[in-house]
Parts: sequence; structure tokens; C-alpha cells
Amino acid sequence: MVEIRINTAAPEEVPTPLLAVGVRAGASPPGRLAEVADPALSGGDFSGEEGETALLYTGGAIAAQRLLLVGLGNEDSLSPERLRRMAAAAARRGRSSGAREAALVVDGGGQEVRAAAEGAELGLYRFFRYKSSGREEDGELERLELLVDGRREEEARRGLRVGLAAAAAAITARDLANEPSNIATPGFLAERAREIARRHGMACTVLDRTAIEEEGLAGLAAVGRAAGNEPRFIVLEHRRGGEAPPVVLVGKAVTFDSGGISIKPSSGMEDMKYDMSGGAAVLGAMEAVGRLELPLNVVALVPATENLPGGRAFKPGDVLRLHSGKTAEIVSTDAEGRLILADALSYARRYAPSAVIDCATLTGACVVALGHHASGLMGNDEDLIAELRAAGEAAGERAWPLPLFEEYTEQIKGDVADIKNSGGRPGGALTAGAFLKEFADYPWAHLDVAGTAYTKESGGYRTKGATGVPARLLVEFLLGRTEVAA
Repeated sequence: MVEIRINTAAPEEVPTPLLAVGVRAGASPPGRLAEVADPALSGGDFSGEEGETALLYTGGAIAAQRLLLVGLGNEDSLSPERLRRMAAAAARRGRSSGAREAALVVDGGGQEVRAAAEGAELGLYRFFRYKSSGREEDGELERLELLVDGRREEEARRGLRVGLAAAAAAITARDLANEPSNIATPGFLAERAREIARRHGMACTVLDRTAIEEEGLAGLAAVGRAAGNEPRFIVLEHRRGGEAPPVVLVGKAVTFDSGGISIKPSSGMEDMKYDMSGGAAVLGAMEAVGRLELPLNVVALVPATENLPGGRAFKPGDVLRLHSGKTAEIVSTDAEGRLILADALSYARRYAPSAVIDCATLTGACVVALGHHASGLMGNDEDLIAELRAAGEAAGERAWPLPLFEEYTEQIKGDVADIKNSGGRPGGALTAGAFLKEFADYPWAHLDVAGTAYTKESGGYRTKGATGVPARLLVEFLLGRTEVAA
């Protein structure tokens, strides 16, 4: 990761290989920077359109060797999301220019610094772990200074701390989800959880196959029955909130989903390594919780398994008695995520939680409904749904509410069991949510991130592959329940 620092020196006095500044359409950068920028502005080489960049040599007019102009668009106000994208564009252009060090002018205080730090860290992200040669056509940007008004230094430093923690949450999630499934097994995720626990003084419990069966987590046991890599049930506990009831985060972690007996088409199946993105995001959020030492009680539950065909695989027509005691008729073994989440939601009851949020790449139907620009949001508590939606807007990880009418529950009533694990194609994301609702008798919300957890294209501060969604949304939500702020 790039080292990011706060600097209160005047921008024109900072001796750096590259100084970046955001410029609105039709405007000029402040002070003496305008003199250096004038050739690009007056010559029509730079218009200030959002994401546009222009690199200029300063000729000694200021202390920096080069000045990078980054377009901010023509809106008067700058949202945190636009600042993230601006910082990402600046950091990437700085890296591609060969600079090892750079500085970025940040107009504002804690919130603006937080957004800039997130954008720079996430924009520079690359997953090259398995490249044996040609890893990088350009170098690495090693240090970035955020230039702020000295009168706002204290809040800027607070913002930087929060921004770096939120970025670490997303980067942890990206790294875990980008790993190939022969590496990122359930056991691998359990060991990463243990590392987070050791770093931050959390409690970590991992149930193996035998303990999973003894606990009665029948959905998780059935889904993982045919896999050579045994399932794990991961429990991570951050206890800094006194006697207050905890927030419980639940993350689906199917480390590879072939669909089981109801096997998926082969085209694109390689992307099913991302089916553990919900669990990756929850572990990422716990990394940020630990770094920020949030004064909350937060419990993470991550049911982790592979879903593979085989002689021991669970089958369509089977009936499972899940952890809660409810029975579920299996219509499709490719609707496995809701089975392992149902067990985790039932397990969460022992904590008498103040709220439970589950995150999962659950349904292709949610992608059809919302595309790749928003996660589906469902639940049984309108205040919690509103809280999560606001957190998503603030974090740049939007979530859109979807209904859970009783008619969707009717679709999943079982023929030979209490419920069935698929209600057919109509309203597929909603019947999946209705299934989960049956196991939540506390304030609960569900985030379907099937369309947002990974991407085929780079853009803004997202790079091809895992996005880390919804790790930063979860961090923002938890921050909203504390007095910790940028």
C-alpha cells in the first residue's frame, strides 16, 4: 500500500516530483498553481471534465517538478464519491508517470481527507500475486502527501485514520475474493480470520466438519458434504461495547460454487470463486473494526464451504432439518447460499443481537433487477434498512430497498417440508430474501451483492475483479453507531 501522510505546507512550496490538484470545469487552480496550469487551460488541452487529467512541467515556477490537473466536473459541491474518484485518478496517473512520491491538494477537512485517502488506496489496488513475470509496466507510488489547511490539521488526521481503515476493509475483502479457489478454501478463510483476531485482540472460534454437525448446522454440513476441502464455521468477536447487545455481521462464503448436482453452465463458471465475497467483506469490515478500536460489540459469522457435485453431495428432493429446527426441501442445489445463511442467522440468536446484517452474492435475479450499480437491500426492520441505505450512499456502495411481501413467502412454502429453497424464477431475489426472513426474529437486513461484488471492468477507484463491496458500507454503518468520526 502507498504511505499516505498529512502535510500542511502551502501547495506551491512542497518539493515533490508530482503535485496533483482538482480543477472544476471553467475554473483555475488556486494561487500560483494557476500560472503553471494556464497553458493547458487557455489552450483547450484541459476542460475540467470529471476524470480528465493533464500533466504539466512547472519550469521552477513552484517547488513541485510537475503539476497534474484532475477534472472535477462542473458541479459546485463535491461529494465524497467524486473526491474518491478524483484521488484515484490522481494516484493512478502519478504511478503511470513513474513518480515514487506525489502530493494531492485536498480542499476541506476530515471528510474530504477520508474520501481522498480511500480513493487513492483503492485506485492503486492491483492483484499480482500469481504473476511470475511482467508484474508491472510502471512502478509503485510509494508515498502520497495530502495537503490540507493547517487550521484543519487535527480533523484531517482523524479523517485519514478512518479513511485508511475503510480502505483496508475493502482491500482485505478484494484480496480474499481475488484468490483462486484452490488457495482460498474454507480453511484458508479460517486462518485469515485467526490472523485478524490476533492482530486486534478479538476472540476467534472455528468449527470444523465434526463440530458443524454436532452444532446442528445442517445446511452448511449438507452443502459441504461432497467437497474435499471441508467446511468451516467462523466466529469472530470484537468486544469493546460493554454489556450492550452486539451487531452481528453474517457473510456467505462459498469458496467455489459449481451449483452442485444442479450444476451451472461451464461458461463463466470461473467467476464462482467470487461466491465467497460476502464472507470476504465481513472479514474486511472486522479488520477495520479492529484498526479503529470501535467501542462496540461486533460479531462476525462466516459459514464457509465449497459446493461441488459428487457421490456424497446433497440432492434435489432432499429434506434438511436446519439449525433452527425448520425443515427445508431442496429444489435446487444451486440455491445453496440461503441454506448456509439460514444456519448462521439461527446461530446468531444466541447473542440477543441489536441488529443482524447478512451479505451474500445470493441471486442472479438481483443482477437482473439492479444491474451492477446497486446491491439489493431487504429486511424486517425499516429503521435498519434506512440506516444501511444511508451508509451505502455515504460509502459509495449503494443499496436499493426491495420488498418482502407475504406473497413471496407463499412462493417458498414446501410440499413435503416447511419451506423449499427455491420459489422459481419470478422474483428470485425476493423469494431468497423471504427464505432468510424465516430465520430472523430480531432486527435483520440482507444485502444481495451478486451484481456489485466483482466487476469485469476498471473504473473510478474500482479495478477488474473483486470490488470489496459491501465492506465499506458495513464500516460506515458501524461508525454511525459510535462517536468515532472523521
